[in-house]
Amino acid sequence: MVSEKTLRFQNKNQDLDQLAQRLSQQLQSEGYKTQSANPPMGRVIQAQKAGILRDIIAADRAFTIMITGQPNDFTVHIGIGKFVQNLAVAAAETILLTELFLVVDVPEMLWTRHVEGELVKEINQTVG
Repeated sequence: MVSEKTLRFQNKNQDLDQLAQRLSQQLQSEGYKTQSANPPMGRVIQAQKAGILRDIIAADRAFTIMITGQPNDFTVHIGIGKFVQNLAVAAAETILLTELFLVVDVPEMLWTRHVEGELVKEINQTVG
């Protein structure tokens, strides 16, 4: 089963590289460790909450944000999956595999839904 939220934006005329950078900076300011890549199909950001408790509970969990499309018609995919050390490899695998994100257990999923909702709100505010 795939856990993914998709947001589509039209007629927003956004610089998608700049959007990805702003999202990454916002996540970093909230205490997330991030990594980014620009594979051929779009921009990919992985964000993992740093901290001792977080490391003990689920060290390999991360949000993955993928931005695809053109400045006036683009899609933002948000999902939860394993933190991948080499994001370029993850981006290449994304092209080959349609299931991008893993579903996590119930306590983790409740936390994830809350944070995912906040992330969606931030993306909508950033895009306008």
